[in-house]
Amino acid sequence: MNNLKKYNKVFTTLFNISDNQLNKDFTFNNVEDWDSIVHLSLITELEDTFNVMLETEDILSFGSYENGMRILEKYEISFTDV
Repeated sequence: MNNLKKYNKVFTTLFNISDNQLNKDFTFNNVEDWDSIVHLSLITELEDTFNVMLETEDILSFGSYENGMRILEKYEISFTDV
């Protein structure tokens, strides 16, 4: 499974949604179920999935589906097929 599929699986499982709902509008402000508890669960699942430990600043700024990919790329997680 490539990294994008792994990333999407965390979101779709945690929020109980389909892949087609994951887009630039999937943000903390636009998703009613995305509260502080779900945010911490999301971070934990992503850290476990990608075997990384996010810095506090990254956890606090992880407020959208798209921004999350940019943050994980700082940890050498690539979302492009090479």
